[in-house]
Amino acid sequence: MNNENIKSQINDFLVEEFEIDPRLINPEAKLKDDLGLDSLDFVDVVVEVEDIFGVKLTGDDFINIITLDDFHNLIIKKV
Repeated sequence: MNNENIKSQINDFLVEEFEIDPRLINPEAKLKDDLGLDSLDFVDVVVEVEDIFGVKLTGDDFINIITLDDFHNLIIKKV
């Protein structure tokens, strides 16, 4: 699985599961401010990531995650 494929899968589940406008999906988008994800959504994100990629995420993983690009890079690193 290459990096672009990982990013695409993440973007797709954000659009589908959280009904995020695809036009908002860009690397600089802030997960909370721009995409509207809240703490409960992050629980669902963790479940989705575990299901799709088979990796475990903890609260500590999200400490420095602000943008979609940060999140992409976290998952790429974990995979």
